[in-house]
Amino acid sequence: MCVTCGCSDDGETKITNLEVSEAEHNHHHHTHTLADGTVITHSHSHDTHTEASQVHAKIHGTTISLEQDILAKNNLIAAQNRGWFKGRNILALNLMSSPGAGKTTLLTRTINDLKHQLSISVIEGDQETTNDAKKIQETGCKVIQINTGTGCHLDASMIDRGLQQLNPPLNSVVMIENVGNLVCPALFDLGELFKVVILSVTEGEDKPIKYPHMFRASDIMILTKIDLLPYVQFDVQKCIEYAKQVNPQIQIFQVSTTTGIGLDNWYKWVTEKIKNVSTVITA
Repeated sequence: MCVTCGCSDDGETKITNLEVSEAEHNHHHHTHTLADGTVITHSHSHDTHTEASQVHAKIHGTTISLEQDILAKNNLIAAQNRGWFKGRNILALNLMSSPGAGKTTLLTRTINDLKHQLSISVIEGDQETTNDAKKIQETGCKVIQINTGTGCHLDASMIDRGLQQLNPPLNSVVMIENVGNLVCPALFDLGELFKVVILSVTEGEDKPIKYPHMFRASDIMILTKIDLLPYVQFDVQKCIEYAKQVNPQIQIFQVSTTTGIGLDNWYKWVTEKIKNVSTVITA
């Protein structure tokens, strides 16, 4: 049980390369599939648990000290991830939202519209299934699925292991779709360059002040499904005011993946950032 956020790793994290058969993963052994197709399997003995499991297994002290230990270890690996991205001139974005806000739909539309301009790879995070990863794979984009079991967020160690299989090219974009949750993903640095929170007009305009840490931690807020505004009770201006109240520096895009409204502004931001990624990371 993770004291930091209350999640458990009892289901054990699974990393799946969709280019390799899912049958190679099972519930009795922990399996790693390398980029060349090599499968490494080991049993669930205490000695061979993942680093995240080792952290969870050490819960014997106070809540405060354990939380500091978990976050400190995570931040160390996140710093290593950030250096890895920097060395390859990769723009890494951490996409976060509540379930159903439209992360995957926005992601697939973005990939399809930009794939002739940018090289985009995806790390897909969900508790179970490869459903969203398969949708992303249909765009022709390389994707790695991370299933967190009962865990409610991705962490830096998962990203580190996912990147070993994903192996994104130099001068590219890595989109990390986090587990649907407006709380815990904000706590864990993955080594990304920017955090992007996605909020839909079907959720309520008060989300920024109900979940302030998420919006405070994010560089970008994307308000999705704006084509539904005539049919829902959602005050756009109030939502923007709430977001700015929590984070005056947050940049906001209003988009509809159905009609395409507002997507050009989002695409322009992404393409400009990849051109200047080294400068941004250094700064």
